[in-house]
Amino acid sequence: MPELPEVETSCRGISPYVSGERVENVVIRERRLRWPIATEVDDNLAGARIESVGRRAKYLLLNTDSGSAIIHLGMSGSVFIVERDTPAGVHDHFDIELASGKALRFRDPRRFGSLHWATDPLQHKLLRDLGPEPLGDEFCGAYLWDRSRGRHVAIKQFIMNARVVVGVGNIYASESLFLAGINPRRAAGRIAKTRYDLLAEVIRTVLSKAIKAGGTTLRDFYGGDGEAGYFQQELEVYGRDGEPCSRCDRPVSSIVQGQRSTYYCKNCQR
Repeated sequence: MPELPEVETSCRGISPYVSGERVENVVIRERRLRWPIATEVDDNLAGARIESVGRRAKYLLLNTDSGSAIIHLGMSGSVFIVERDTPAGVHDHFDIELASGKALRFRDPRRFGSLHWATDPLQHKLLRDLGPEPLGDEFCGAYLWDRSRGRHVAIKQFIMNARVVVGVGNIYASESLFLAGINPRRAAGRIAKTRYDLLAEVIRTVLSKAIKAGGTTLRDFYGGDGEAGYFQQELEVYGRDGEPCSRCDRPVSSIVQGQRSTYYCKNCQR
């Protein structure tokens, strides 16, 4: 599933082609995505000028003067720029055609992505209850420590909760906890504030490095330029079950938490 760095990479990739452009037409080939695409998207976006491209959590925002189109990439979705006359593939579900002659194309083999319209996107039901951005000023160790008081949930599941903080997906949670030396099974409420200070710092570092590298390489993910990311080459523990830990040479372990694979070093993470 594309995570925050992949979505941020897409945001930055399409922005130069989309920002400031007028939408001439919206071509919907398949409305049956995770949620059916409402006709209000076509009605409001066609003819509008896209003032900016933004991101909230894992959602892309195409902002106009009257509202925003909200795009979620789902599990296998991607957006990229094509010439308007480029033939569509079987999984290319909609195009946003621009006056420049280009089009923003959405591809999603599994159809778990979505497209919505909102006059106030931050108050849309999918976005209004989300936690802070991990790269924003509100996110810090003191915030995590305060939110964790009395919580018995495992720390990995705690930081993956989008109501606590957005965008710390499975890969980046494992990587961050390794760098912070925190056992992913440890109860969130039993971690000291000083350790949360370090955890918040490494979450910022891991996500920033992934964004700079273009996201994590996943089989179905492509950025706004059509190129796959390559951050997976730098992963310390994720997907390395049985391989030597980069710090102590003992084998990396894996467990399942919340139906997701977790990778960690039993020796280095306490």
